[in-house]
Formats: sequence, structure tokens, C-alpha cells
Amino acid sequence: MTFSSSKNAVNSSKQQLLQLLETLLCGIIGGAVFTVLHLPLAWMLGPLTAVFVWKLIAKRELHWLKSFKNGGQMVLGYSMGLSFTIASAKQIGHQLPSMAIVTVLMVAFGLAIAFLVAKFTGMNLPSAVMGTTPGGLSQMVVLSEEIKGADTTVVTFMQTIRMLTVIFIVPALSIHAFSGGGIQNSEPASGMVTQAASSGFFHVLLVVAIVLFITACAVHFKCPTPWIIGPLLTAAIMTVSGFETPQLPPILIVVAQLCLGVHLGLGIKINRLANWKRLLPFSIVSGLLIVGFSLVLAYGLHIVYPISMTTAFLCIAPGGLPEMGVTAHTVQADVSMVAAYQLFRVFFILFIVPIFLRWIFGRQDALEKAAKAL
Repeated sequence: MTFSSSKNAVNSSKQQLLQLLETLLCGIIGGAVFTVLHLPLAWMLGPLTAVFVWKLIAKRELHWLKSFKNGGQMVLGYSMGLSFTIASAKQIGHQLPSMAIVTVLMVAFGLAIAFLVAKFTGMNLPSAVMGTTPGGLSQMVVLSEEIKGADTTVVTFMQTIRMLTVIFIVPALSIHAFSGGGIQNSEPASGMVTQAASSGFFHVLLVVAIVLFITACAVHFKCPTPWIIGPLLTAAIMTVSGFETPQLPPILIVVAQLCLGVHLGLGIKINRLANWKRLLPFSIVSGLLIVGFSLVLAYGLHIVYPISMTTAFLCIAPGGLPEMGVTAHTVQADVSMVAAYQLFRVFFILFIVPIFLRWIFGRQDALEKAAKAL
């Protein structure tokens, strides 16, 4: 019995290893194809597309390690944190009121779209609201489990389509429409240059140890997206305080994007929803409307503050922090400003929006019970 169990465990491990290698190969091919075609975010969107298409067409069972995703987020978070300077920190402080205003407006616009989606599709309002709120995919799925009446499967599908709409359209607009089809020069790019060449081995180890410790604390205290916020805040604090922070080699950024792209591709599971074809057009249209509204707000931000249209758009665009941060780094926008706006929305949606939604839907539930009692 023990021998049989051991043999099954070995076979399972071999199968997972082969699935892992197949997934990795698929991601590398996708990234290479997108690179050759000069498509935006080639090493994140390429693996995402390749893994999703291969899984859908070939009906293959793919495997990816959670540690790869977490490691990729840590690398991207650290690289974003390096862009923070004392000047950018002061600028962020001055724009806190604007962060609050645009975040509230984005959430309110998402709620308005939710009412329309619920009306035309016949789905219940909690599911529509959680599906259109411009937050991160994983965060909104988790929150939907806490909101009474929300269908997690529907929320996952709608948020996935919205996320795909955003991360394919926003980088393309940022690179080709606002930055003239190339990379724009920006002051934050110089902030990414550090004294890595003079960093000793033990100094690098010390920085790694500090980053790991802060990230572990963020995970322990259940911070939102801890694997990216921990390294980002650590690198930002060290950079602003004048501590020598080693620069990451470009190949490591590519690997991090690949790890995240593969994870996102594997997370798309349209077969779990029976009526996905009916919901698909509404999800796409709602995603496009939210992107369009963020463009309007970005133009206002660009007029009010001395920041480029690219930076303003990426600050407000309803994508996730990793995706918008990578895009900002690619077009050399103000990464610190983009990270600050995206982080503010993450915390607002995670801590303020749930309280509001529980109050709204709690009142609605109480009114329905009262009406039934009469």
C-alpha cells in the first residue's frame, strides 16, 4: 500500500513537472511572438494570450507554481519602488485630494454601469456591481464572496473580461497614441538609475533580506496584494531615504512579466459559466466604457497638474497595479505617480467600498424582508 502510494506520488510529480515545462514553453513562445510583432507588453500579454489559447484549443491541463507568480510580483514591485524620489513623494502628497476625487468618480461610474448591466442582462445587482467595479481581479472575486447575493462565478468572468480589455487597450493607447509610438523621455526614468555597479555582494544580500522581511510582514498582516506592495514600499522608502538600492537587470524584469502573464492566462476560465456568450458583449462594452471614462478624467488631470497625458492615463486606468506599473515603466512615464494612484484605488476599493456595499445591499435585503412580511 505504501509502495503504491509512493509510486502514485512520483507519477503525479512527473506529470506536474511536464505540465509546468509545457506551460513555460507556451509562455516563452507567446512572449517571443509578441516581441517579433512589436506588440505592447510583449512578455506579459504574449504569455497570457499563448497560455489561454493553447489551453482553450488543445484542451490541455497546464500547471504553474504560485511561487512563480509571487516572485514575479515581488520583482515588479521592487522595480516600481525604485522610481520614488523625494520630489515625487512631495508631488504625490500634493495630489492626494485628486486621488480621492478620481477614485470616487471611477467607482461611481462603475456603479452606474452595473445598474445598466443588471437591467439588460437580468442578473442580480450585487453580481453586476462586483463585476463592474474597477478593482483588481483577485480582490473583487474575494470581496464578492463577502457580499450577499453576489455570484462569484459571474463576478470572476466579468472582471476577467474587463481586465483583459484594459490590459490590451491601455498599453496600446499609452505607447502609440500618447507617446507618439515610441518611448517618451521622463524625469522618473533617471530615478530608476541607481548605484548598482558599486553595490557589494553583502549589500545586495542585505537589501534582499529587508525586502523579504517587509514582504513577509505584509503577507502576515494580510495586506492587499502583499507580494507587490511589500517590495514596492521597501524600495520606495530606501530610495527616498538615500539608501543605496541595487538596480535589477532587464532580463529579470522580463522573467517577472512572463511569470505574471502565464498566471493571468491560466486564471481565465470561461467554461465555468454556462451563459458566458450572453454576458461577453456586456462585459466588453462595460470595460470599454470604463476605459473611455478614465481617458476623460486623465485629460482633466493632465490639464490641472504638470504631468504627461500618458502618466495621467496610467494613473487612472482601471487596470491592476502590476499591469499599469509595467506599462508605465515601458513608456518611461512617472512610475511613482502611477503606483501611488493605483495603490490609492486598491486601498479605497478594499477598505471603503465593501463597507458602502454592505450597507446598501443590507438595506435592500431588509426592505425586501419587510415587504414580504407585509
